[in-house]
Amino acid sequence: MARIHEGLRLHVGGDRAGARELFARLWAEVGPDGDPLHRCALAHHMADVRDDPAEELDWDLRALAAADSLTDERAKEYHDSLAVRGFYPSLHLNLGEDYRKLGDFDRAREQVALAREKLSALGDDEYARGIRAALDGLAERLGG
Repeated sequence: MARIHEGLRLHVGGDRAGARELFARLWAEVGPDGDPLHRCALAHHMADVRDDPAEELDWDLRALAAADSLTDERAKEYHDSLAVRGFYPSLHLNLGEDYRKLGDFDRAREQVALAREKLSALGDDEYARGIRAALDGLAERLGG
């Protein structure tokens, strides 16, 4: 996870190519059958450094699949505050944005609805408010 966070720091610092390279090396190590926590986090962040919306969708779908195989027990091994259900609003938000970019507005709206159904998993903190605001913005871009 420390190396995944290193890639995230590269991305946030403006080095998308460096982050993409690091994430690709880590994915080669973790692989499609590796630890679901690592796969989820890595795929989630790899999607954010893709330039092609179809590739971004592919990585976000990998993140969702990894979350589906992740247990709360494994998540809590990394940080005791984590619960897998709290991952889903963001994962569905990202998928909704991917589908919007690809022009599949019906699927994008489905993802917004799925994300909203799972918002109760989030608290009332800055992160949750950011997810809610992003969902509202996506819904607005989709015409309601």
